This record gives sequence, C-alpha cells and structure tokens, in this order.
Amino acid sequence: MRIAILSKGPKNFSTQRLVEAARARGHEVEVVNYIKCYVKVEKGRPVVSYDGYDLTGFDAVIPRIAASYTRYGTAIVRQFEMQGVYTPVSSIAIARSRDKLRTLQLLARAGIGIPKTIFARSAADAGALIDELGGTPVIIKLARGTHGAGVVLAETKKAAKSVLQAFYVMDVDGTNILLQEFVKESAGTDIRAFVVGGKVVASMQRQSLDDDFRSNLHQGGKGQNVKLTEEERKTAVKTARAMGLSVCGVDMMRSERGPLVLEVNSSPGFGIEKVTKRDVAEKIIEYIELNAKRRTKKDRIGA
Repeated sequence: MRIAILSKGPKNFSTQRLVEAARARGHEVEVVNYIKCYVKVEKGRPVVSYDGYDLTGFDAVIPRIAASYTRYGTAIVRQFEMQGVYTPVSSIAIARSRDKLRTLQLLARAGIGIPKTIFARSAADAGALIDELGGTPVIIKLARGTHGAGVVLAETKKAAKSVLQAFYVMDVDGTNILLQEFVKESAGTDIRAFVVGGKVVASMQRQSLDDDFRSNLHQGGKGQNVKLTEEERKTAVKTARAMGLSVCGVDMMRSERGPLVLEVNSSPGFGIEKVTKRDVAEKIIEYIELNAKRRTKKDRIGA
C-alpha cells in the first residue's frame, strides 16, 4: 500500500515509529507536512497539492494533526476523504475530540462516567456554580486545549473567580470555560488507554512528579505500565466508539464511583510504547491494512 502520514514534524517520535512500522510491513510511506498542503475545490475533482504536485494514489492517510492546526488539518484530511482515501481517524472525529465540551456531551449521552462538569461563559455566578459541583477545590479548563495546557486548579471560590476573570480579560480561545469537580482520590494520577480498532493495545498510569495535579507526560508526569480492570477496559473501548475514533488515547481517572473519562486524544503520542514496550505503531498499521483492503474490495464490488 501507499500510505501518507500527515505530520508537520517528520522527526517526531510518533511519526518515525509509524514510518518504521509501515516500511517493516512492506508499505510505501510518505510524510506530508499538512500545513504546507493546499486544496483545490472544483466540481468532481477533489485535489490536495503539496510541494508543487498533486497528492494522488494513496491507499490510506494517517492524520497526526496538532491541536493548534485542527481546523486547517481537518480540512486536508477531509479532502483526502473526498478522494475516497481510507483514514483510521476521520476529519469529523478529530474535530469533535478537540472540543472538550462536545466530547463530554457525547460521552455522557453514551452513559460513560465523567467528572461532573459545568459549562459557563460568565464569571459572575462562579460561586453558585462551584456550589453545584460540591465546593472547592475545582478544576477550571478552557474548552479547547491539550497536553494539560489551559487547566487550572482553584483551591477557593475567590481563586476560582480570579482565574475566570483572568481568562475572560485575555479573551483566551473565545473564552469558553469548563468548571469540573476535583476528584481528590485521583489527584496527580490518571490512566492512558491506547485504543486501536476497538481494542486496548497498551495502557499506562501517569503520575505527576511533584504536587502538580496534572499527570500529562508533557507536563513532566512519569508513566508506568498498568493493568486495567475489566470496567476500565470496557470504558476505554466504549469511549472510542462513542467518539467515532478507531485510533485514540483515552485518559481516565480512578474514582470511588469507577473510571471517569477526562479526555480523548485523536492524535495520541507514542511515549506509551517506551513505558509499556508494546508495539502500538504496528497495531495501527495492521488495522489500516485490514480496513483499507476491505474498502478497496467494497469499492470494486460497487463499481
């Protein structure tokens, strides 16, 4: 197969691992910097161009879209979809995963455990909203963000109001705010489950190295191998299904009322391979092989 990896960082560990895994299985691979692509929109001819030539003949594309380039990156993925190119992560699924509120709404509808959350636009009623969450401390998040950025722990109502006012004054990210309950028994620790094709292929526990309540590896957290409970495994798989993601990272916390999903990452990092010694990249390529071939066969039958 010919596979395009849409990545703005060809030297990124995740990108390199996907290239290695694909080539090891005999595929032709090209890393395409999607932010340098452009699309030509005309009747009956969806084209993606890059570096002076049209990108054609690919059997599959693997999106590795950075959060800061979500809108542009998903437009490129969508154009490939319109060409009939297979992707394990659709443009619409990427877009919905980048919106924390939309993610939580979808998970709540699917009956998946999440921390109690309130969506707000004004700091005026901060006190009443915090009371609805059960009091302080409380987590304050920007509706869009990744790697633990735009997430603050407020210990008191006064601190929460100050944080909210600061976000509004800066007009950060359109200033849509999520207030979320603080789950004390899981502070500084969470679980990343890597899901491929409806199966958890690797899992790790992440722990902050100091008193930071965030456990993201990008924030200096430390990862270690962890065995999921059956409920946690089912939660991760159900979450991926609810989000329409064949490949994703599901971040959960362990609470007294069971696993609670914090976030879903449509372009999860591959640091989990170093922690668990699992070949996640190979699992993704295997999944693409199976499903791209199925699509090709289906297209032939319908032609």
